[in-house]
Amino acid sequence: MGILEKIAEIEREISRTQKNKATEYHLGLLKAKLAKYRAQLLEPSKSAGAKGEGFDVMKSGDARVALIGFPSVGKSTFLSLMTSTESEAASYEFTTLTCIPGVIQYKGANIQLLDLPGIIEGAAQGKGRGRQVIAVARTADVVIMMLDATKGDVQRELLEKELESVGIRLNCPKPNIYFKPKKGGGLSYNSMVPLTHCPEKLVQLILHEYKIFNAEVLFREDSTPDEFIDVIVGNRVYMPCLYVYNKVDQISIEEVDRLAHRPNSVVISCGMKLNLDYLLEQLWEDLALICIYTKKRGGKLFFWSSIYSNLRIHRTLASQFKYALVWVRSFFT
Repeated sequence: MGILEKIAEIEREISRTQKNKATEYHLGLLKAKLAKYRAQLLEPSKSAGAKGEGFDVMKSGDARVALIGFPSVGKSTFLSLMTSTESEAASYEFTTLTCIPGVIQYKGANIQLLDLPGIIEGAAQGKGRGRQVIAVARTADVVIMMLDATKGDVQRELLEKELESVGIRLNCPKPNIYFKPKKGGGLSYNSMVPLTHCPEKLVQLILHEYKIFNAEVLFREDSTPDEFIDVIVGNRVYMPCLYVYNKVDQISIEEVDRLAHRPNSVVISCGMKLNLDYLLEQLWEDLALICIYTKKRGGKLFFWSSIYSNLRIHRTLASQFKYALVWVRSFFT
């Protein structure tokens, strides 16, 4: 039985198992096995050929945004409208076959926007060019999920499931769990809050599934078994996602209002160039860029010379950093 068949079998077993106190250990083990097989599926094959042409795009600018969506939802048109890059757009599917970069200039920052090929259901298992698209998406600071407003919530649910299965967590905080494997001493299990989802026995069973018998585990919040498994695996990516519903000029006002009031959602029309300014404002908030002005010691501060940071610093800066003078606007003025 191959990995895909094992994954399908475990998913069927989880779906037909009732969730209650008696089955929580069984479900926890199934989820641990499922995470293991999905991780194996994402490992590059030794017999794999060269990398896909056009997907090896150098990261540039102050932030990177990935456009993800099904074919023919308006990603290429959106890229052409927001940047100076012309991406081929047509009425047929799979117009874009490679990763096409563009740059959005907004409030003095350069935001790299990547137009990725449309993915299809089953992309996480390698259908189409799904794995390559998802690999690029993992390197982004924000994901824009472009959706066809005429399709309702179907596309959103399918894409969320695909990204969830490959370890991309959208609009979710990182679990506040301390986990450290040890060479001996067994399991040290502690919590700072009452736990309702992860008793010690279940934590032990999940760790044994990963061949971990000695570890320190400290729960700082009431986490679920899925969140604990994410911490053990250690390769999960947590990023903000903006759900953008395109083609709202083709649906009713009531449906536009419903979609617009969904969390982290923006409604636009690329064809009629509607609401693009508001989308940029929301994207700017999700990027959470901070403008930093630097100056030499004893020199003047020039406010027209600045850099943007999203709190990601070079790995050598922390060890070489000595001191800094910081000026901020008072919260009370």
